[in-house]
Amino acid sequence: MLFANLSAKLQDTFKRLRGKGKLTEKDVDAALREVRLALLEADVNYKVVKDFIAAVKERSLGSDVMASLTPGQTVVKIVHEELTRLMGEQATKVTKAKTPPTTVMLVGLQGSGKTTSAAKLAKLLKKGGGSPLLVAADIYRPAAVKQLQVLGEQIDVPVFQLGGQDPVQIARAALEFARKHNHDYLLVDTAGRLHVDAELMEELARMQDALQPQEILLVVDAMTGQDAVTVAKAFQEKLALSGVILTKLDGDTRGGAALSVRAVTGCPVKFAGLGEKTDAFEPFYPDRMASRILGMGDVLTLIEKAQAAIDEDKAREMEKKLRRQQFTLEDFLEQMQQLRKMGPLSQLVEMLPGVGGLGKKLKGLQVDEKEFKKVEAIILSMTPKERLNPSIINSSRRRRIAAGSGTRIQDVNNLLKQFEMMQKMFKQFSKLDKGKMRGQGRFPFM
Repeated sequence: MLFANLSAKLQDTFKRLRGKGKLTEKDVDAALREVRLALLEADVNYKVVKDFIAAVKERSLGSDVMASLTPGQTVVKIVHEELTRLMGEQATKVTKAKTPPTTVMLVGLQGSGKTTSAAKLAKLLKKGGGSPLLVAADIYRPAAVKQLQVLGEQIDVPVFQLGGQDPVQIARAALEFARKHNHDYLLVDTAGRLHVDAELMEELARMQDALQPQEILLVVDAMTGQDAVTVAKAFQEKLALSGVILTKLDGDTRGGAALSVRAVTGCPVKFAGLGEKTDAFEPFYPDRMASRILGMGDVLTLIEKAQAAIDEDKAREMEKKLRRQQFTLEDFLEQMQQLRKMGPLSQLVEMLPGVGGLGKKLKGLQVDEKEFKKVEAIILSMTPKERLNPSIINSSRRRRIAAGSGTRIQDVNNLLKQFEMMQKMFKQFSKLDKGKMRGQGRFPFM
């Protein structure tokens, strides 16, 4: 779970603060000691932690806080604001060129996820109406060009490559190609090394001079903690870095890189990779990330994911069916498939306000994607008539469905039982909606 350790410790600390009617300087000092330890354990840069604690303490001991009716909540608000400031205050977009194409160089060490991030960024830009061109300029790593071509085919984005020619020449030729073919984004996947070396930096500097890119985005592995910050500083000394892409952020339970890199380098985190799939990539919003760390959820991102995955007309039709108690297994399958489009369920749970506060209860929560596939297989093994009217599914039909879906009869029974309970629940909500809830809008669970 994203920032699991840090989040749990901060929430425990502030829970004790919120329970106090009045705060003393001693209370604030004790709480900030816990915050300091939590941040250091999360592998946040020591100087960043020191400055952060000093800023929070100064604001927390102000007269406005001490005289507040809810001082504990006010301190949490201050911490939220300081965390947001630490990570960059607001999301920053890709800087566009006055004359297309907008050129973006992706740089970083080998294994940081540059090639995958290039494809993910291309898909995101294409989704926003852009026409990106990917450039395979990593001629050193075996199969790097082939990897980018495979990813390009998956997302339906063209890939420019000239084999083993000089990377700078490849970049120049790609720029001319992009201009001739009206591509508005040029995304250059550059070569990496196992460590920062003079040869790598010289090549990247020559490419920077040749392309004059609007963006040079450093791709770093979030799970490397403070090492990510060290790498960022090394690249910043030689290149005009404009931002950072943090990969594997979903696997980083600490969060040190995300909380340190902006403060140490001055480069904003622009994007975050949250999984292996090409759509597991999103703009980095400091305020939303601060909310998730403090267990306040991230409703805006959740809404955006829902809007992208769920068809509004189908949602309206589904509401009508629920009101008329006509919800079928066919509808259930469709809803489940749309939910899966929004991403891993464990990530969606983190975005719900208050859920983060469950702390240890949700620590290590794993939602088995195989269960989704099992349910999908069972429903797809039914006839259209059975999906519309599950009550006709007798023992012989259950055996056939289990055999057809590669599951056990017990699995089929469990699904049918759960669906029956769901229908009863919808029936109760429907009665409420007709009675007490009349005139108050949609179902409360919509």
